[in-house]
Amino acid sequence: MIHEILPVGPLQCNCSILGDQLSHEAIVVDPGDDIPRIMALLATHGLTVKKIVITHAHIDHIAGAHRLKQLTGAPILYNQYDLPLVKMMDIQAGWLGIPTPTAPGPDDTLEDGKLISITGLSGSILHTPGHTEGSVCLYLPTQTLLLAGDTLFAGSVGRTDLPGGDIRKLLTSIHERLLTLPDEVTVIPGHGPSTSIGAERDSNPFLQG
Repeated sequence: MIHEILPVGPLQCNCSILGDQLSHEAIVVDPGDDIPRIMALLATHGLTVKKIVITHAHIDHIAGAHRLKQLTGAPILYNQYDLPLVKMMDIQAGWLGIPTPTAPGPDDTLEDGKLISITGLSGSILHTPGHTEGSVCLYLPTQTLLLAGDTLFAGSVGRTDLPGGDIRKLLTSIHERLLTLPDEVTVIPGHGPSTSIGAERDSNPFLQG
């Protein structure tokens, strides 16, 4: 598997490019900005985007999705429970003092258990509400890899003080959906360094007790 992690935009959202070396098909997760850089990496590996996956509809994760779709023709997928956040994209842009991006509705919704696959690579969606109502993670068991969005971070958890946030739901999601995964699963958060399920179970101060 090809896996490139590219911090994009003013908040350095971790955009992941997941590709298969044989089919040259790819999934792009959370293209929040810097689409020319994403396209350049795709070209370097000779990859064709087949799916654009959004872990949640905060502006730093979704702002570049429409442009990436225009360039690649790939469908945009996110959970329908985050549509209210899309409808307030102008307000979100105001939080960062940036222009309001075009953020269309999803071409398909990411429901819990949905299979996300390209030729040679597949994963499943874990619905993990708490950071937002529609927050999801993408779990690739064969690669022991979890793309966690802003649900779980190295030594921390997602903030819950923005619209759609709920700390009780967030902690329930982490304990019931993520900490049940094997210790060796690598976690790529929406921002910052990678970690593992085992490390967060053992030492994350928000998950103790």
